[in-house]
Amino acid sequence: MKKSTLAVIMAGAMAGSMLAATTSFAADEKIALITMDSIDQHWISLNEGAQKAAEELGAEVTFMSPNTKDDAQQIECVNNAVAGGYQAILVAANGPDAISSALKEAQDQGVKIVYVDSPANVDAEATFSTDNKAAGTTAGEEMKKALEEKGVTSGKIGIINVNAATDSCVNREEGFRAAFEGTDFEIMETQYGEGDAAKSQSIAENYITQGVVGIFGCNEGSTTGAGNAIKASGNADIIGVGFDKSDAILNLIGDGYLLATMAQNPDVMGYEGVKAAVNAIGGESLGGAVTDTGVSVVTADALAEAETEAVTE
Repeated sequence: MKKSTLAVIMAGAMAGSMLAATTSFAADEKIALITMDSIDQHWISLNEGAQKAAEELGAEVTFMSPNTKDDAQQIECVNNAVAGGYQAILVAANGPDAISSALKEAQDQGVKIVYVDSPANVDAEATFSTDNKAAGTTAGEEMKKALEEKGVTSGKIGIINVNAATDSCVNREEGFRAAFEGTDFEIMETQYGEGDAAKSQSIAENYITQGVVGIFGCNEGSTTGAGNAIKASGNADIIGVGFDKSDAILNLIGDGYLLATMAQNPDVMGYEGVKAAVNAIGGESLGGAVTDTGVSVVTADALAEAETEAVTE
């Protein structure tokens, strides 16, 4: 009888211990996802990838990003994540300097930092992003090739960037400019539209009045604005190239107002970022590894080919 009672007690204790361990494990995998904003389709796709990984791993990921690209609001999100007891933060830094102090304070309190898309100036567990300089160079080569095919070997080219600080976009611009080194093209002074499509369109329209032969957009809003301005101008000879693959951008490419976009893989960034965060929370050392999540060039021909394949399937 005593043995039986002892067995029941031990079984109950073991079950309670297992339950406590499970509860503790779930609580440890509490991750905040903080991107530059919550509006761009790029960030929505990144969140979708993050949520997919969270579901597979049994983690909790909260998408707590500002509605607009604003350093102060992003810093507030970081502080809220720390106050909310999140053990890891996935972050795409709007400004690498502005947010660094907040991230360092979070680290000092034991929060694991993983970068997705765009890093800050604080060492992180891991980074998942596009090789932005190389992708920017590819964008420049695509534009240069298209201009040369039209017999255009000189002229002004405008660049619309988000701001002068965002690491990913600064590198894209640097790569783009590198593609035109040694040519007779004039790369004009960069203008900043804060990633806003309407502001970027106004900038592009101003470039067009100055007789540009090409416009490069460094992110989703910049590219959409450039395409809309080219469309409104009715000048199909202006070559527009940009970044990201929102529905608006793909439509502008399909309609012939943009030549191409550098399509990133934000869903992969989010998915792999969550996996890394879970591993870091579990005590695994990731060594600050930087992973290139890849990019592909999307043109009208590529869209047509994809559409044909979809129909045949």
